[in-house]
Amino acid sequence: MVTIEDVRKFAMTLPRTTEGLVRGRVKFYVGRIVYVSFSHDGTVMGFGFPKEERDWLVGGTPDKFMLPSASDMRYHWVLVRMAAIEEAEMRELVLDAWRMVVPKRVAQAYEAAFMPRPSPEPRAGRAPKGVQRVRHPG
Repeated sequence: MVTIEDVRKFAMTLPRTTEGLVRGRVKFYVGRIVYVSFSHDGTVMGFGFPKEERDWLVGGTPDKFMLPSASDMRYHWVLVRMAAIEEAEMRELVLDAWRMVVPKRVAQAYEAAFMPRPSPEPRAGRAPKGVQRVRHPG
């Protein structure tokens, strides 16, 4: 199960992130904008998410994701049960929420420095190392 500490370790590596404690709830910010927040008991994580995609996310896996309270529906926000996600999924959710609140150039600089790049495609005319090229008649 993913914990608040797991989220903290990752979130604090993201540029411009600060952590706060508001009325007993851990929150992660960029400036004054909250992009991740936890329930008092730490079992539910709220995160920034596009409004127009909320119904799709929650409807597809209602055992994992939940809509925010009625008063928070005006925000770009979704909730997830911490026990229902693995660390890789948590990182993806937190990173996407962070991207929503930082300037694009900050996100691009982070991705250029820390995100793995796909390996280049083999050049035309050369078979990848260890693969034998077969010529077809015709």
